[in-house]
Amino acid sequence: MTLGALARLAIIAGAVLLVLGVVLLLVEHFGMRRLPGDIVWERGPVRVYVPLGLMLLLSLILTLLLNLFFRR
Repeated sequence: MTLGALARLAIIAGAVLLVLGVVLLLVEHFGMRRLPGDIVWERGPVRVYVPLGLMLLLSLILTLLLNLFFRR
C-alpha cells in the first residue's frame, strides 16, 4: 500500500467518523435514543440493552457508503 493510498484511506475514515458523530448528535438532539426494534431487558439491578434497530440502520448506511467509495 502506497503512502498516498494510506492517506486517502485515513481521510475517508475520518469523514465517516465525522458523519457518524453528527448523526449521533442529531439523534440525541431529536430524542430518538431508542429505535423500533431495540430490545431492553431488565431484571433487578441488571439491564441488558440490545440496539437491533440501530445496528440495522448503521449496517445499511455503511454498506451504501462503502459501495459508493469502493465500487470498481
